[in-house]
Amino acid sequence: MDQLVSFEAILFPSDGRNPHMVPLMTSPTTVQDPLAPYNGLPVRMPHPEVYMDYIAEGLGPRAWSYHLVEALDCMNKKFTHPYVIFYPVVSRDGMPFPVNKFIREIQIQGKSFREATAWRGNIIVAKYRESPFTSMVNGSIADFPILRNYFLTHGAPCVQTPQPVNQGHVNVIHSASH
Repeated sequence: MDQLVSFEAILFPSDGRNPHMVPLMTSPTTVQDPLAPYNGLPVRMPHPEVYMDYIAEGLGPRAWSYHLVEALDCMNKKFTHPYVIFYPVVSRDGMPFPVNKFIREIQIQGKSFREATAWRGNIIVAKYRESPFTSMVNGSIADFPILRNYFLTHGAPCVQTPQPVNQGHVNVIHSASH
């Protein structure tokens, strides 16, 4: 029987507390990864919803979305180990998630904060090699400066409404990219 496997990820709490490392649990799934460079690798579904306050219960991956960060602006080469940012999209009560105070402060310092594109709720950032659902790797707090630079100049993806794509038994959520 396959088991839960965790990878170290960074949690950016929405209440303004400092980011810190958390174990991001993953479980095996039969869904094929549309982002995998080739098929055949076992797919592991991450469970960032465990760290997302006020998220709708019972929806699993339909209650959150993700955004890939493969390079920073002005880089001419992609990261060897890119990042995947998980963010909540469906709240328990249908209300918007609170603006993430820590990321808001980063953006205010850089004069790039806009309410319309604010990151909302608890944000979890993980690292991967080839595909975020087949080859996650452990992150560390040493990744924080890179992520800080990303959040300094990038708001949340414009489309924060889940767009389920039915693939077998699980709906996979895709987010719009910048």
